[in-house]
Amino acid sequence: MKLKEIHEFFIKEGIEVDPRGIDVVKMDLLKRKKEYDMLVDKKKESYDIESLTNPYYDSRIIYGDENIDVKTVMVGIDIETQEILLAKQLIGSGVKIDLVIAHHPEGYAYSTFYGILGMHADILNKQGVPINISEKIVSKRMEEVKRNVLPQNSERVFDAAKLLNIPIMTAHTVADNHVTTFLQSIVDTLRPIYLKEIIELLNKYPEYRHASKIGSAPYILSGSDYSRCGKVFIDMTGGTEGPIESFEKLSAVGIGTIVVMHLSSKSLKEAEKYHINIVLAGHISSDNLGLNLLFDKLEKRIKKLEFVECSGFKRFRK
Repeated sequence: MKLKEIHEFFIKEGIEVDPRGIDVVKMDLLKRKKEYDMLVDKKKESYDIESLTNPYYDSRIIYGDENIDVKTVMVGIDIETQEILLAKQLIGSGVKIDLVIAHHPEGYAYSTFYGILGMHADILNKQGVPINISEKIVSKRMEEVKRNVLPQNSERVFDAAKLLNIPIMTAHTVADNHVTTFLQSIVDTLRPIYLKEIIELLNKYPEYRHASKIGSAPYILSGSDYSRCGKVFIDMTGGTEGPIESFEKLSAVGIGTIVVMHLSSKSLKEAEKYHINIVLAGHISSDNLGLNLLFDKLEKRIKKLEFVECSGFKRFRK
């Protein structure tokens, strides 16, 4: 399978399990197309053309020939210059590596990823928060993240990959969509009563069991074993942590428990203020689950895909 085909496959599968729903994704892409069509020619030249078909700014081919054949991938949760050097060293030692796949965005996928936060508006709306409210609180969060991202030196990994000729792509929201929809579907089916049942549910999966072995087990951040769940919201996609104002709005529409990858102290205090239970599933373990669900699908297309695990990634097949 060629690099371009893998990328297109990831985008397609990310859309299929997007928690906003396919119709909302199509509407978003149509809005971009209309905006693009209204631009004058000079502005069209600098427009991000891929964003017309790829709704996920943080899931991109960063460097490499799109037509290379891929049979072996080195996958890591975080790929930085040291991992690119590691890939080069492994290749020099005789290990076959056709492509490096990073989960967290780098290069152009990082400098533009704040755009992904717009997903939160529709995700909150799906939970019952009026869209006019969710759009306004999410726009503030997007500006905050944008201000933090733009001064960063986002080209370091791209430059390293280019200098060493190591093809690299990112698979961020396309994977996060998978873990979010997968866990939400299970929770909606099983309807756990107590928070301890959510922990037990997570520990059925090898990604979370492995995390427990290395000291990163899922745990209850706010609440106790026998706190009753109420309505459970799996909140693991949309680029990064959502707006702090969302806890008040989610409480108002009946959300009793939120399951997250990670949560800041400031957000935790806000959740507690509105009596929302918080289950911390784990960051790297949840990223692994999302990637593994995506790779399970990919391996139905590439029967003999080989994996080189690095930077926190562990391949567990379902």
